Amino acid sequence: MTIGDIPKLGAFRKPGKEYVVPYLPVGSVVGDREIAAVTRVLRSGETLSGGGRREEFERNFRDYVGAPYAMSTTSGTVTLELAIHLLGLRPGDEVIVTPQTYQASIQPLLQYPDVEVTFCDVRQDTLNMDPRCLERLIGPRTRAVILVHYGGHPADMHEIMDIARAHDALVIEDSAHALGSVYHGARPGALADIGCFSFHSSKNITTLGEGGMLTFADPEWAERVDRLRGNEVDGSFLPRRHTFGDSKENLPGGLYPGNAYTHDLVALRKHGTNATLPEAAAAMGTSQLRALPGMVERRRAIAARLRETLGRFPGLVEAPEAPEGVIHSQHLFTFFVREGTHGINRHRLLHELDHRGVQVPLRYFPLHLLPEWRARGHRYGECPTAERVWFHEQVNLPCHPALSVRQVDLLCDRLEESLRAACTH
Repeated sequence: MTIGDIPKLGAFRKPGKEYVVPYLPVGSVVGDREIAAVTRVLRSGETLSGGGRREEFERNFRDYVGAPYAMSTTSGTVTLELAIHLLGLRPGDEVIVTPQTYQASIQPLLQYPDVEVTFCDVRQDTLNMDPRCLERLIGPRTRAVILVHYGGHPADMHEIMDIARAHDALVIEDSAHALGSVYHGARPGALADIGCFSFHSSKNITTLGEGGMLTFADPEWAERVDRLRGNEVDGSFLPRRHTFGDSKENLPGGLYPGNAYTHDLVALRKHGTNATLPEAAAAMGTSQLRALPGMVERRRAIAARLRETLGRFPGLVEAPEAPEGVIHSQHLFTFFVREGTHGINRHRLLHELDHRGVQVPLRYFPLHLLPEWRARGHRYGECPTAERVWFHEQVNLPCHPALSVRQVDLLCDRLEESLRAACTH
């Protein structure tokens, strides 16, 4: 297969088409409790930025995840930018990443042209980073590993952390899909050195459409992140030997006591940014966090129905379940078709589902094949499992708590009809 053979992402999204089972851009349910929480903030007359509600949300999130620090930002992308900044990357360093995720997971690395980015292939059942592949790739120049808990299924963290620790590499877990998941008694966001969460409208909870959270255990990182998200420079300062003008004493009114605004900057790393999560967004986040268990339970119930339907086609499709000790939040529901002489043609199945009103996006296009990464030298064939699964086997179905009982019934019926139709062609 060549790049020209890649099916277009929009092939199954027809403009203006009404789907009986849509793949909604909203991943949580917003009700009266969230509306009331936001309304109270707006009517309080208090600051809408940098107040107590942000602190409350961070405290609740920290307790839920089990991480010593939880620091909010304005988006998941900003969260990832800050996390990668904390790595302290230098020219010649290597970062190992997964190809199976949304582009924002590794997009900040494009700002580091002298850092080598290596793509690690994925497991064919979970689409998470494959520890066996990681062990082959990791080496003395590896500074960090960036993984994703794909769809909410936690990665093999025990193995991955053992491998990373043996090579003194830091690990960032992109947990944007995994809020509500559990890995052997611990939650994503507290399984590695840094956890990153997104509260985009499509995620398991939202903070008015955008928002993010960093989790970690290092108090020095907490101080740095607080400076960076507050639009301060991340660097060290020394008193200036010479002030602007003649001297501070000659400035009108003695407006500049001590060394205010008169410092030499040492070891500048990055200018800060304004990433303050607004108070109304934080209040909604607290409310959504309380509702999270019920929404995850609903996702898992829908997933169970879908697995029951797929179970009627043994050998033709596979929908692996999480192993013992692992709870899958079901941010995404992914299954795989097994193509072959007696198998199902995935492309045909997608058309059958679309024809019957089930909206099916394909998530996610292998990142190493995107133009920006091909420009950095990456090519088809680097991650054969991720490539084979995405081009031939992977199917994502709607699985979100806003689906009605009727829609879930229709989804299961249309899925079975589409599978039978795809088998006959």
